[in-house]
Amino acid sequence: MRARLLQEWSFTQIGGGEGTNDGEWLQTSEFPTSVHVELLKLKKIPDPFVGLHEWDVQWVGESDWAFKTAFTVTEEELHCSHADLVFDGLDTFAKVDLNGLTILESSNQFVSYRVAAKEFLKLGANELVLNFESAFLKGRDIEKKHGRFAAFNGDSSRLHVRKAQYNYGWDWGPVLMTIGPWKPISLEFYENRIVELDVRSDISESLEVKLTGGITISEKSSGVVSFVLKAPDGSVVASNTSIPAGRGHATVAFDFAAGQLDLWYPVGYGRQPLYTVEVELVAENGQVLDTKTLRIAFRRARVVQEKLIDQEGLTFLFEINNVRIFCGGSNWIPADSFLTTVTPERYRAWLQLMVDGNQNMVRVWGGGIYEPDAFYDICDELGLLVWQDFMFGCGQYPAYDSFLESVKVEAEENVKRLRHHPSIVIFAGNNEDYQVAELLELDLNYNDETAESADTDDKSRYLKTNFPARYIYERTLPDIVKKYSDIYYHRGSPYSGHGKPTTDRTLGDLHQWNVWHGSQEPWHNWDILAGRFVSEFGMEGYPNIRTVDYWLGGNKSERFPQSRMNNNHNKADGFERRLELYLVENFKHSFEMESYVYYTQVMQAETLASAYRLWRRNWRGKGREYTAGALVWQINDCWPVTSWAIVDYFLRPKPAYFAVARELRPFTVGMTRKEHKTFADERSAAKFAIETKLEIWGTNSTVADKKVTLEVTSFELHSDWRDKWAKEVVLVQNSSTELFKGDLPGQPVRTKLSDLPKVIIVSARLIADGEVLARYSNWPEPFKFIQFPSTEELGLKATVGADGESVILSTNKPVKGIVLDVDGDEVKWSDQAIDLVPDDPQTVRAVGLKGREVTLRYLGDGNA
Repeated sequence: MRARLLQEWSFTQIGGGEGTNDGEWLQTSEFPTSVHVELLKLKKIPDPFVGLHEWDVQWVGESDWAFKTAFTVTEEELHCSHADLVFDGLDTFAKVDLNGLTILESSNQFVSYRVAAKEFLKLGANELVLNFESAFLKGRDIEKKHGRFAAFNGDSSRLHVRKAQYNYGWDWGPVLMTIGPWKPISLEFYENRIVELDVRSDISESLEVKLTGGITISEKSSGVVSFVLKAPDGSVVASNTSIPAGRGHATVAFDFAAGQLDLWYPVGYGRQPLYTVEVELVAENGQVLDTKTLRIAFRRARVVQEKLIDQEGLTFLFEINNVRIFCGGSNWIPADSFLTTVTPERYRAWLQLMVDGNQNMVRVWGGGIYEPDAFYDICDELGLLVWQDFMFGCGQYPAYDSFLESVKVEAEENVKRLRHHPSIVIFAGNNEDYQVAELLELDLNYNDETAESADTDDKSRYLKTNFPARYIYERTLPDIVKKYSDIYYHRGSPYSGHGKPTTDRTLGDLHQWNVWHGSQEPWHNWDILAGRFVSEFGMEGYPNIRTVDYWLGGNKSERFPQSRMNNNHNKADGFERRLELYLVENFKHSFEMESYVYYTQVMQAETLASAYRLWRRNWRGKGREYTAGALVWQINDCWPVTSWAIVDYFLRPKPAYFAVARELRPFTVGMTRKEHKTFADERSAAKFAIETKLEIWGTNSTVADKKVTLEVTSFELHSDWRDKWAKEVVLVQNSSTELFKGDLPGQPVRTKLSDLPKVIIVSARLIADGEVLARYSNWPEPFKFIQFPSTEELGLKATVGADGESVILSTNKPVKGIVLDVDGDEVKWSDQAIDLVPDDPQTVRAVGLKGREVTLRYLGDGNA
């Protein structure tokens, strides 16, 4: 096979307009590409990521555009039996003309197109033209024809368009309707080719492996297919080099005893050995006609739903190679509003941040895209488990025939493309569409959970309702996933099953938005808001002040929290009220820009750390996996914005990133304090006693018990009083372990509400072999009631190490929420949002510090 990429392109606005003059063709700077990217490089539009310029470029997405290229074809190439044009991705409605003849009309951003083009090619010069219609305008026309349905976020016409839904705007993203050839376009010449390679492994409970391979070729051949499996070191593990190809389909199978192959594990549980499958199609004369290579791995992956001890419902947990995994991770949205700018290196930087933050699962959210191969390859390498949604999000989707047909092609292609990745452990049918159906009281009867096989009655029954997409989620997608892969299918996220709504906390997965959205609970209530697997939850926080200054574009008059520009860079409905609700309930704060950024960041850090801390406690061993995972909304941003992300668009981690990383270490220690009020007799409201109880637990995500010393020190903030004790404990493997329950040291029993509680800070550490494995300081809340010591009393010091790339923090009194920064060039910090207590100095690595002086923010620093 000969293949070449078509890379020299020009583009124009059809009919001329704001982008180009009529008939003017502009050279693209790169390919693949999209219109906004090219116009921005040519300085024909302002940067939509700055200020209010998002709204100055809306005409781009409502215009029609064309791209064209010229290429030559040789006589030798024309002698090949086949010549195909392959379009890996067109965004979205495109008419493709080759030498003046229409050869393709595309309508789905998520699929590739292969066109037999030999009869249209000419010897010598050829011209290929792509004519793109505005997806927004086209979508409005389709909506008018097929009806308007409900959508939460974005224009409702998006529901009819198989395009990345976030392009229409979301509660964290701008309205930027991309358009253009967003993936490579190539020309292929061949006699015969490998159409499909389906490699699967069936791994028994005793970890024996059966490997099967199915190879489909484009036409029957008198030649053979060669199948070779290579180990990570390149050595041949198994092979069959003479499989007959005469039927157009070839199969191969190998059996391996337990231990013969190295198994793939999630990060933190073992290694990630990757094997290579090499397949060749060889003609009778020995000529190699085509080759395909897949990088695979071997693991036994299960979603376990079984009865629990002492609680209602079922588990919803992931088990890899017979090891049950607590999944701590993040939700993933597209990494940019302009996807063609995201390089493999940028994907790796994002995903490496997750691993460095002790996360082991990423959920690819259903309002974006099926990510490129590089994304999943990197997840395979790093050991990140992938929860993969199908691309339906927050809507009442249609299911008319042409829409269904497009969805089938999309699902089949992407399941086939992704199925070999060991990282992918679940496909979910949609994001929150069942929640939409519940909220709108659509036709949805959860008791009607019949067999997962398609039939005519099902189709007609579902399509006659006002929730027709149920046919997609419960028939079309599960059938395709089952036919083309061995990956577990889940109808939606969230989805409970068993006749229960999506809000059920005893079954399936849960999106817990009653902190921030919904009933707007205090974050201290995460323990009573738990679910079996919390696949979404979150809290907003401003990004780094440098990111804020980027979108302000130097406009100092807008540099205050309530400014129009800052409002435009927060897309969440009611964010002003909700941010301020959580701030004012918990903190004394100011509205000066740097201070506001700091306090929202500390709030986000406290909220998310609390969730992971309390939910990991619920992972109590086999049969007691009351919460089996927590995926924060969200890891990333697609543009510079204030959102729920814990790392901003420029890959600058927020303090919350580090707080989460601490709670997902292999060993952690957690505490709660709760007041218990008892009355002297049932008639009196005036006579009572308030006792403050402390509970301490530890977690161990490794697969071996761990002996450690639990060291607990209590401090009274306004005196020199201390209490200290220690004991030897064993942290049970792959579980949480309760370590202490009793009175809060130093806190007297209160008999009047005017008896103010002492400000007692409790510091707990887990120590083994002289190393601090985990630490956590529990403070009284809300923080706004605390009278913090003066700077002089505090004695907080930040000493730059002799290497110039580290900072040693020490203090005379407990300090809450330390955030480090520096003037000038940025520093890569190893920790932030730090709680510090006396006699327990902490060292923060600071790559790029170069010996410079460090500035500190903390609660009570005098800037509130």
